[in-house]
Order: sequence, then structure tokens, then C-alpha cells
Amino acid sequence: MKKSERLLQLLVLLRGRRRAVTAKELAERMEVSERTIYRDIQSLIATGVNIDGEAGVGYCLRPGSEIAPLMFNAKELEALVLGIRLLKGWADDDLIAAANTAQDKIKAVLPPHMQQDHERKTTKYLVPDYKRQHYLKFSESLREAIDTKRVAAIRYLDEKGSASERDIESLGLMFWGSAWTVVAWCQLRDGYRLFRLDRIAELKLLDRNFSTNDEKSFANWVSQYEDNVTVGFWD
Repeated sequence: MKKSERLLQLLVLLRGRRRAVTAKELAERMEVSERTIYRDIQSLIATGVNIDGEAGVGYCLRPGSEIAPLMFNAKELEALVLGIRLLKGWADDDLIAAANTAQDKIKAVLPPHMQQDHERKTTKYLVPDYKRQHYLKFSESLREAIDTKRVAAIRYLDEKGSASERDIESLGLMFWGSAWTVVAWCQLRDGYRLFRLDRIAELKLLDRNFSTNDEKSFANWVSQYEDNVTVGFWD
């Protein structure tokens, strides 16, 4: 990695942290030595970047500090576009619209020569829209239920087609590679349950709210079943 790219990556990492981050953490994230981090911190300070901190304690950008617009290398850009393609193949219309806007913003920060280069390129990834709407029934309503903590009344069909009616407290959505499920607290069973979106026959948001706590939340469910998964926004 060129030094200019490394310095920009270091700035991005510092910008994304609210607390001081140690040189060891930065070195592990960037896969360089701590000595390289110390040198790069001094290089940034010498160019006028306002960085507070010291060796052994940690570093952070001083409040109000600005950094240059982000620049993406070829692999980063490929990863971002692949993510958007996956979303277009497996997300609801509302998220697809947001992804298209995000892609426009990404293209807008590219220098002219990179824009021209990528306009001529073809992709090596295709993510077909295979029955997307079928597998994403009520996705937007469920995301609203999660954000507003509203109870949802659903009519649910099991694998045999037998129907049941439940009032659920939607906590989070999980994608398993072929189907989406909502992780919810089922009021009928008084416990966590997973419901496949494509098996929800009917859904209505009720004028009742629910609350979460340490024993009833998306993070709590994930911690019980998925050791290598976290629910942090950037994870």
C-alpha cells in the first residue's frame, strides 16, 4: 500500500472513532507495525491535521477537524459495488432506492479518470433478482416495526401450510442466503421465535408498542446463537 493511501486509511479510521484508539489497534486494523503508525501519525500532524494523543495512550482527531473527501482504490470500489448488487437482488424496494442514491454519491467523489475507466468496464458479478418480492414480503413494514417498536399481528404459515396467528415484537432481520427471517419475541409463546418473511400471509402493525431490555433484544438473541456475529452498526 502506498503511503498516501495508508495515511488516508488512517484518517478514516480516526474519523470513525469517538474515543482515543491505540497505535496497537490501528496497526492490527491496517496490518502494519506500530512503528509505522507512530510515523504516520507524525506525518499527518506535520501536514496540519489536528490529532490529540500520545504513544501508549491513544490518538483521536480533535473535534471540528475535517478530512479530505474519501477516495476508493479499485478493490474497495469493487467491494462496494458488489454489496450494492447483492442488495438489489435481495432487498426491498426502499433499500434499493437508497442503494442507488449511495452509488450516485460514490460515483460523484471519483476523479474524472476513474469515472471514465469504470464506465468502460464490465462487472464479473451478477446477482439475479430471483423472486425477490416473494422472499421479501412485508420487509418494509417489519423494518418500520423494528424502528418504532410497534407490535405486529401476523398470520403465519408453517412448512406444512398450517396457519397460526401471532402478535410479535420484531427485533431484527437476518438473511440466510436463500431466505429472510425476522427475529421476534412471540407474545403467544413468550419467547424468541424466527419467522420466514415468505411464509407470512398477512401482517398488520398495531397501535401498541413494546420495549427491549438486556434479556429481550436482537443483541441478546444473537449472543446466544451466533458467537462470531455482532450487531454493531459498522460490524
